[in-house]
This record gives sequence, structure tokens and C-alpha cells, in this order.
Amino acid sequence: MRVPLRIRVGFAVLVFVFLILGLLLVRILAPAPMVAGEAVNQTPSGIAIKGYDPVAYFTEGKPAKGETRFQHKWMGATWQFSSAANRDLFVANPKKYAPQYGGYCAYGVSEGHKAPIDPKAWTIVDGKLYLNYDLGVQGTWRKAIPDNISKADMNWPKIAKD
Repeated sequence: MRVPLRIRVGFAVLVFVFLILGLLLVRILAPAPMVAGEAVNQTPSGIAIKGYDPVAYFTEGKPAKGETRFQHKWMGATWQFSSAANRDLFVANPKKYAPQYGGYCAYGVSEGHKAPIDPKAWTIVDGKLYLNYDLGVQGTWRKAIPDNISKADMNWPKIAKD
């Protein structure tokens, strides 16, 4: 006995709809995986990188304190900027301006742990911003930048979860 085409097509559509709904439900209910770089160094009140403007390192060539009137929420933290123009640049391309390793000390990450930073201890390498614990640690980090970046890149996915 042959099932009419209309019933077969209707059944196929029904199966397809349930399949799509099932996939959407799994996607909604599944916990989001932690991706490298998801952890952000922030104050207890949620301010990223001690309130410094990440864009200023690139545009002004120096650290600049952000202002509360120029803020943007990204990656679970509030980022502050010294101007509306810098905020808008960040909003348009946050990965370009955000510091590596969530704004934690790059040398600390290369050594296998998160460490706080001094926003005045910074370096841009290959268009990426790296922050350090203090100027002394920055000097140590700068002695072997390529090796330290390589080690930090390998360590960060695990450290970001801690």
C-alpha cells in the first residue's frame, strides 16, 4: 500500500520542524563554552582595566583614564573611555582594542596565572595591547616578548576559566 504524496510531504515537514526546534532547544539550554579571552580583569564594581581607556594606547600612544560618561558594556565588564570617539572606535571593533588575556598581566599569564596590572605598564606588539603587573615586570616581559606571548597564548584558555 502506497502512502499518498501529500501525507509523506506533510510528515517530512513535521519531522524537519521538530528537528529544528530540538536543535534550538539544545542550543538555548546548553551552557555556553568558555572561550579564550572571555575572562576580563575588572574591579569589584565591574570596571575593566582599572577604568583606563584601551583605545587611547593606540590613538594617543599612552594610557588615559576613562570617564564614567563614556562607557560601554562588553564581555561582562564596563569599559571606560576618555572620549566619545574612543568609545565609538571600541564599540565598532572591540577585539582590535581590548588588551590581550582579558587585561590581566601578560607576563603572569605566560607564567601560568592571572595577575593584576598597572595600566601604565603596557606594550603594543603586532597591533595588540599587552598590560603588565608593574614597570619592573614589564621589563622582564620585554626581554623575551615572542616567547612570553607564545607561552601566554598556550596558557590563556585554561587560565581564563579559573
